[in-house]
Amino acid sequence: MTTAEFIEKYKNDDVKKLALMGAKFPDVDMVFALNQIAGWQTAREKLPAWAAHEGITYPPRISMEQCSSEQTAKYKADIVQRIVSQQRENASTSFEDCFIDITGGFGVDFSYMAKGFPKAVYVERQEHLCEIATKNFKALGLNQAEVVCGDGTEFINSMKPLFFAYLDPARRDSHGARTYALEDCTPNILELKNTLLEKAQTVMVKLSPMIDWHKTLADLGCATELHIVSVKNECKELLVVMSQEETTHTEVFCVNDDDIFHFRNTDDSSASSSILSEAIQPDNILYEPNVSLMKAGCFGLLCERFGVKKIGAHSNLLISDETVDFPGRRFKIMAVSSMNKKEMKGALSGISKANIAVRNFPLTAEELRKRLKLKDGGEHYLFGTTDSANNHIILICKKV
Repeated sequence: MTTAEFIEKYKNDDVKKLALMGAKFPDVDMVFALNQIAGWQTAREKLPAWAAHEGITYPPRISMEQCSSEQTAKYKADIVQRIVSQQRENASTSFEDCFIDITGGFGVDFSYMAKGFPKAVYVERQEHLCEIATKNFKALGLNQAEVVCGDGTEFINSMKPLFFAYLDPARRDSHGARTYALEDCTPNILELKNTLLEKAQTVMVKLSPMIDWHKTLADLGCATELHIVSVKNECKELLVVMSQEETTHTEVFCVNDDDIFHFRNTDDSSASSSILSEAIQPDNILYEPNVSLMKAGCFGLLCERFGVKKIGAHSNLLISDETVDFPGRRFKIMAVSSMNKKEMKGALSGISKANIAVRNFPLTAEELRKRLKLKDGGEHYLFGTTDSANNHIILICKKV
């Protein structure tokens, strides 16, 4: 059996068990085969279009873990095409209609963003990733792709000005620990910013979802757009778009799958939250903003646009009398209880299990679950929180 035949036959099997079968297949490059099977199994969920495509070569596990998902790569491609279509309308002979990714990696982001460009350059320092990228771009039909093995920050200096540059800087230090600050990224964005903007009309940087976006915008000083990107309510990345054009504000996009909430950072700074002053009632509608909105912290704008109010100053849960089309989860409040044991017992009568979350509450979700002696799951959702009068309360809800 050849290596290719082994991969095809066993690609759905457990990789750990396959690793024990090496002696039975002396003609198979087992290390390569197992790596390809593990990579394909990851791609089946993360990159379904690639997994369905014949001829794709997968990199070692760490590169598969770090690469973008198909969904986030497509979103970035949409940003690029929107901006570049505007640039082409105002085309200047001083800028080449070209895209460059100076931190190529596995090449997922590049493969989506490069589409539509007559020329696209992928730059990566690791030779094995360049070899993989060369094969994969050919298999994907990206015939305009140029693969360069080298330092992207050095290579971009040799290019003439172009339309769009992208980078996804490494966010780990020399010991492998995660880093979040701009100056701790490799390459250092703050040091490289001016050079990038001299060489590219527009620059997009992918950053950790843990980074302080307010400080990031202040440090950069030239961001035209900020995208907080989540998939299935899990924050995946922050994208900062920088331009040579001067701007007095940044357009902020809070993205969770198909939900996009857009505002200007100047709007956010001037908005103030409406806080509920009256008692919470059964049949009120409770809203939990999606994780991108939580990251943005734009609760004042949410109150203004949707006519909702915050339960308390620091609870980050919102409420209204009537249901509104809100970007997040919606619940109908069935009962409200204090932390009084007798009152809790009455409010939870007939409930043996529930989904529990806490917002601005002295107990963790697990501690609250133990105190209430409830199993996980079911149709009920419990929120432990603090109201505007600083009372610790429990909201017993069902999804709307």
